[in-house]
Amino acid sequence: MSPHSSRMQIRKGQDGRYETPAASELQRLMWTKRATNSHLDEVQPRIYIGDMYAARDKRTLRAHHITHVLNAANGKFNVNTGPGFYRDTKITYHGVEAFDMPSFNLSPFFYPAANFIKKALSSPKGKVFVHCAMGLSRSSTLVLAFLVIHENMTLVDAIKAVSANRNISPNNGFLEQLRDAELNAICDNYSTTPG
Repeated sequence: MSPHSSRMQIRKGQDGRYETPAASELQRLMWTKRATNSHLDEVQPRIYIGDMYAARDKRTLRAHHITHVLNAANGKFNVNTGPGFYRDTKITYHGVEAFDMPSFNLSPFFYPAANFIKKALSSPKGKVFVHCAMGLSRSSTLVLAFLVIHENMTLVDAIKAVSANRNISPNNGFLEQLRDAELNAICDNYSTTPG
């Protein structure tokens, strides 16, 4: 596969089942298409990814009719917004205190974040804004986890869908954690499938 090719060979294991590509292959997939990076981009219907500037701009959030904010960089030394920051709005808030380091284990937050996004979208007018400091790594990782966990997308398809609308760059450690999450989701789906 050339670094500029948007096609990735789907690999199958010895049992003929889908096999998640290596993190290095997933990174190359994100390099193949250059989308935009504004402070706030809709990456899937009613799901937005952005940065700390959009998170602190209540006027922009209102203009996009955002009902839920998922802060993937919550905390005193990160993007210190919280429920109190949005108290004069009707925004529902969820914070994850995560650090953008390959050694940081973000995976314990995958299901709570994915469930928060799912709940936001369960309302016909629900729109969720997922952000971190720059809107590249932590926030995109949580959106990819949602797509794998609740939308039953492969990680490759999730990356293609999101990166078509915004440049994303989960760090290598987060990509490995997403690969594990995808394997777990596939195993969960397989074990609950009748047959």
